[in-house]
Amino acid sequence: MPALTAEQKEHLDEFGFVHVPDVLDPENVIDPVIDEYAGVLDSLAEELFSKGIISSTYSELDFSERVTRIYEESGEIYNGYFDFSLPQNGIKADTPFWAGPAVFGALTAPGLLDAVESVVGPEIYSNPVQHVRIKVPESRAPRDENGQVKFGVTPWHQDSGVVNPEADQTDMLTVWFPLMDTSPENGCLQVVPGSHTGQLLTHCPGYKQVAGVTIPTNMFEEGAAMPVPIKKGGALFLNKLTVHSSLPNVSDRIRWSFDLRYHPVGQPTGRSVFPGFVARSRSNPGSELHDAQRWYMMWKDTRDSLARAEQPTFNRWDTDDPACA
Repeated sequence: MPALTAEQKEHLDEFGFVHVPDVLDPENVIDPVIDEYAGVLDSLAEELFSKGIISSTYSELDFSERVTRIYEESGEIYNGYFDFSLPQNGIKADTPFWAGPAVFGALTAPGLLDAVESVVGPEIYSNPVQHVRIKVPESRAPRDENGQVKFGVTPWHQDSGVVNPEADQTDMLTVWFPLMDTSPENGCLQVVPGSHTGQLLTHCPGYKQVAGVTIPTNMFEEGAAMPVPIKKGGALFLNKLTVHSSLPNVSDRIRWSFDLRYHPVGQPTGRSVFPGFVARSRSNPGSELHDAQRWYMMWKDTRDSLARAEQPTFNRWDTDDPACA
């Protein structure tokens, strides 16, 4: 699919989201990512086994059951080993991340960029606020001291609310896509249609013991939320102000997804210390990044630099805001 149809663009404009099927080639784009992450899991399993944290590397299991068993036995979540970004604090010289060639290939897949171009225009910047999310079944997930599932449900938020104010005017598009079929049972996203027409709502850090920032549900029409199941190869395009969250993974398999952002070249990213890049430029093709190794080094150099320096603050929200009481 080379671009969004007129109907899809109208849906995005009117409701703040649109489901775009068949935007990524499952065999040539997504499957190489899955294979690449199998190697990452190999390395993680060997490291944890050598430290005596797990009793086996579970190499005989498929990816879903293997990562679930490792998280379950260790009592910890190791998503930083898979993520193609860095944490928002506590960055050290050995902080893990993964910026491999198959992941880079997914971020720059021509079919995906064709669809993105129909929304943000021909000068496309790959924003560094990006993540992979591997969510194991909640029935087997590690829990914190409050009994909350570690890295479970993504709370209600707007994507504009998790970047710094410098990006408030950036024409940012979120592209969320699964590496497997998603459904309400395994924790697909849910959106509040039309919520993008309002303002940026207050996000409360640690609200009701939920990790991260959360919009209190009295600030929007939670009852209007609808789940958006997506099959492998499809994607969900979101306006930066659309209120959304994930459902819990009550299935017996992982839910695995990418969360990407794109915007016109030259606009602020909202996390300027992290490295983005020109994914497509019709006016200056020579500015495009096509070297996956260079992309990896951009992240490595950023990690090394931040590990030696005073680290920036990404949270723009105040815990003392009356809305968070």
